Amino acid sequence: MKTALLTHADCLGHVTPNGHPERVARLEHILHALEPLDLNRVTAPLAADDDLLRIHPESYIRSIRDARPEEGFTQIDADTFMSPGSVDAAYRAAGAVVRAVDMVLGGEAPNAFCAIRPPGHHAETATAMGFCLFGNAALAAKHALDHHGLARVAVVDFDVHHGNGTQDILWDEARALVVTSQQMPLWPGTGRPDETGAHGNVLNLPLAPGTGGTEMRAAWRDKAFPRLRSFRPELIVISAGFDAHKDDPLANLNWETEDFAWITAELCAIADEVCNGRIVSTLEGGYDLNALAAATRAHVEELMKAAR
Repeated sequence: MKTALLTHADCLGHVTPNGHPERVARLEHILHALEPLDLNRVTAPLAADDDLLRIHPESYIRSIRDARPEEGFTQIDADTFMSPGSVDAAYRAAGAVVRAVDMVLGGEAPNAFCAIRPPGHHAETATAMGFCLFGNAALAAKHALDHHGLARVAVVDFDVHHGNGTQDILWDEARALVVTSQQMPLWPGTGRPDETGAHGNVLNLPLAPGTGGTEMRAAWRDKAFPRLRSFRPELIVISAGFDAHKDDPLANLNWETEDFAWITAELCAIADEVCNGRIVSTLEGGYDLNALAAATRAHVEELMKAAR
C-alpha cells in the first residue's frame, strides 16, 4: 500500500491579505514538490459538525461560519484572517485529518499526509488564532479515540511555534500524549517544561534561538522518543510544521532539510515498534516557500519509505 496524500482545491481558496506569510503559494509549492511522488491521492471531504464538536463548542463553530465575509477579509485577530473561501478550506482541512485517520486505522493506507490549510495547532477550544481556525491535529486524535475506540494516541509537534491550541484541547485528555518542541522565547509564549497537562500527558521541549539539528536531535532522542515508546500509542499524529528551517523568516532555529527527514524517520521507526506504523501527519507552518517545499517532500518521502 502507498502513503495517502489528502488535499483539496478548496484549501487554495483560503486567501489572506498581500504580504501575509500564510498564503496560497505555500500549498501550491508543496503540491508541486509532491507531484512526482507515487502517492495514493485522496480528495479531502468536508468535515461534519459532529466531528468538530469533539474539540470545539457549537457556539465557536457557528462563530467561524458566521465570520465568513461576502468579499474581502474578516480579521479574527492581529494575524488571522478569513476570506470568502476560508470556511470551506477549514472544513476540508478538518475533513482531511478525519478521513486520514479512518484510512490508516481501517487498513486502507499505512500512513497519510494531509496537505491542507489553514493550519490548526494554534486554534484553542474556543479561540481562533495564529492563522488557525480548527484544531486539526487534536481532532485527528479525538476522532481516533472516540470514534475508533483507541486507548492511546500521541500527537507529536515539531513546528517552531508551540502548539498551544493542541495543548489546550488535549490538556485534560489522559488518553492523549502531546509531545512538542518549539523555539522559546517566541510567540505564542506557551510551551514551558512545567506545562505538563492535567494528567502529566504533555511534554514540552523548549529550544533556544539558534538551535540547530545536533541539539534538536539530542533533545528528541533523550526525552521525546523514550516517552513515546513508554506510552505505546496506537496511532501517532504529527503536526508537521517546517518553520524551524534555517531559512524561515518567522523564527530563529537552524534546522536543515535533512533534520526534518531524520525526525520523520525516527517517528516512523517508533510507529513500527508500537502501532504497526500507523501515522497521520498534517501540515502546520513553514513560510519560506523553497524550504517549505523541500522539507515537506523530505518528510513525505520518509513516510513513503516506511510504507513499503
